[in-house]
Amino acid sequence: MNGTALAALLLPVAVHAQSAPAYAQSAPVQTQSAPASGPAVLGPVTVQGSRAAESATGPVKGYVPGRSATGSKTDTPLEEIPQSVSVVGREEMDDRGAQKVDEALRYTPGVFSQPFGPDSDTNWVFIRGFQATQSGIYQDGLQLYSYGFGGQFVDSYNLERIEVLRGASSVLYGGSNPGGLLNYVTKRPGGAPLHTVEAGIDEHGNAHLGIDYSDSIDPTLSYRLTGRIAGGDTHTDFADGFRGTISPSVKWSPNDRNTLTVMTNYTDIDETHNGGAFLPYFGTVENASFGRIDRTRNFTEPGIDTYRRKQASIGYEFEHRFDNDLTFRQNARYGWSRVHEVSVYPYGYNAFSALPTDPNNLLSRINFEHTTEVNSLLIDNQLEGRFQTGPVAHTLLGGIDYKYFNMSQVQASGSATPISATNPVYGAAQGQRFAYIDQDLTMNQVGFYLQDQMRFGQGVLLTLSGRYDRASTDADGLPSYEGTKGKLSGRAGLAYEFANGLTPYASVSTFFNPVLGTSPVVGVFKPESGHQYEAGVKYRPTWMDALFTAALFDLTRTNVVTGAFNAETQLGEVNSRGVEVEAKANITPSLKATASFTALDLDIKKDANPALIGKTPYIVPQIQGAAFLDYTFRDNVLDGFGIGGGVRYVGSSWADNENTLKVPAATVFDARVGYRKENWGVNLSVTNLFDKAYVASCQTQFSCGYAEGRTALLNVNLSW
Repeated sequence: MNGTALAALLLPVAVHAQSAPAYAQSAPVQTQSAPASGPAVLGPVTVQGSRAAESATGPVKGYVPGRSATGSKTDTPLEEIPQSVSVVGREEMDDRGAQKVDEALRYTPGVFSQPFGPDSDTNWVFIRGFQATQSGIYQDGLQLYSYGFGGQFVDSYNLERIEVLRGASSVLYGGSNPGGLLNYVTKRPGGAPLHTVEAGIDEHGNAHLGIDYSDSIDPTLSYRLTGRIAGGDTHTDFADGFRGTISPSVKWSPNDRNTLTVMTNYTDIDETHNGGAFLPYFGTVENASFGRIDRTRNFTEPGIDTYRRKQASIGYEFEHRFDNDLTFRQNARYGWSRVHEVSVYPYGYNAFSALPTDPNNLLSRINFEHTTEVNSLLIDNQLEGRFQTGPVAHTLLGGIDYKYFNMSQVQASGSATPISATNPVYGAAQGQRFAYIDQDLTMNQVGFYLQDQMRFGQGVLLTLSGRYDRASTDADGLPSYEGTKGKLSGRAGLAYEFANGLTPYASVSTFFNPVLGTSPVVGVFKPESGHQYEAGVKYRPTWMDALFTAALFDLTRTNVVTGAFNAETQLGEVNSRGVEVEAKANITPSLKATASFTALDLDIKKDANPALIGKTPYIVPQIQGAAFLDYTFRDNVLDGFGIGGGVRYVGSSWADNENTLKVPAATVFDARVGYRKENWGVNLSVTNLFDKAYVASCQTQFSCGYAEGRTALLNVNLSW
């Protein structure tokens, strides 16, 4: 399910009439420094390891990223960005057998992924305590905005890297999730020829076949074709389906000044929903009278259950380099998607109670359907200049971007028969569904931004950024509303880069996030807003290819919609404070490692319900930790064999905002073993090695989700 689907699916219970609310640069840019005095002479700085060999959109060397454009919209070393940025590269994804974006982020600090368990058609992600699935997802620097059930699903096989920018980021991207954002960096043509095919199957019987083919027609024209088909059974009863994705792209560089890259995608998904979610607290986290609900049960109606997605996109990245270090870029993408979904899902026990009320342990169910179609257009114009003013070297970026999002949606609900939690019987006729939303929604947003990255004084890095956005919404149908809001946002960051690779930094930033909807109390909702303070240190040692980061942050989110249906206010305020630590290292050519730790303190500061003030919001654990180590044998009898292992700790969380029901902590282990010889390889990866049964999180006592059980994936690949 898509976007804020979990919240939206629960709305019919209350007869709720309203759903819940990179840039690309082909060549690396040298870091430049200025002398303390005398004429302005720019000279290259010697860089080490990953930082020297990597571009902001290219492959990551091992596990250690060097550069990124996500935190600045310019190709910048990670340690020079005054904000927390994590990068998961293709090699790291493949080592762990990650088949989706949320699986790839299990070892990333500040990120809580798969909060409702495995979901085949949505990448659920929380960053610094706030859900990013709706407004915090980007691809190649352009937003993949989602509302209700309208948005796009991106297959991770088509991605070169996944980047996480944590904290308030509106100054670069306009309205976005307060906790941070994900930027998917697409595989691009260019570079050395690449011809790869892979096939895999997991223990549940879900198989896939993928191809990644890149080559050149002549020195000015290169192309790439990536795609994957997958299908079969999954971990719960009846859950199966087919998905296919294909992404052709072409890059044209007629001379050393101009580059045009065109990227397209078509994705088709046809499946029956997974089970394991929307289950009651008693019977999953805690025993009910009968014990626990079986993790493999699926309480939908297989005869009518439907998930059908078709989507397409086409975009381009154009770059022109003028004289005097001046560069113009224009990035654009048009996207279309259509989703039709029918689901019968549980919501509490019989008569919507928290505990079983009859000998058959009946579950109440919701009979839900929607049809959602989205058209979107995004364009980002950038002008970047590099110049010197006295002792200060500048990288100055100015831009204008525009976002158009149009969605037509019909959501309907009807009566459903109950079903036994312990002995389900399927096939009963369900009630007729009636529409409670029939709406055509349009949002336009235009933003103007300016950023100056300054270097002076033998290592001082000062980043100043400002932005103004104007957003308008127009909803026709049921419900209808319109409104226009403007908002300023900014960021200031200061860092000092020592010669030994240590870079302490501090920054302050603000954000805003448009909120679609209206209520009789406040009218059209105004954007959420807030601010963040962050201080940290980044260390790229000169004696090892590694990057170590640590950050302290204090993030406040205001104008949060709160209150009962049809009487909502925007009095809500939530504060997120915490610490994040990450280590990524290519310790030797054979030994790679990644580790992370997160500690959050989430507090509700204001709410329409005074009893919630001082409480912790549900879903997100306050403590997380993870570490993964991978070793490949070389130059001995085991040459080519690789082994890896990881451990993940997910701390306890609350199942309700009143903080009366707790979801306990869990520790799980992952492992992998593989072999690679010349142009072929095989890899067996296992997540949740010991098949620990636990609940990932709950959103109220009526909606809990089992975490993914043991899944072993065998993958074979061939290159030529």
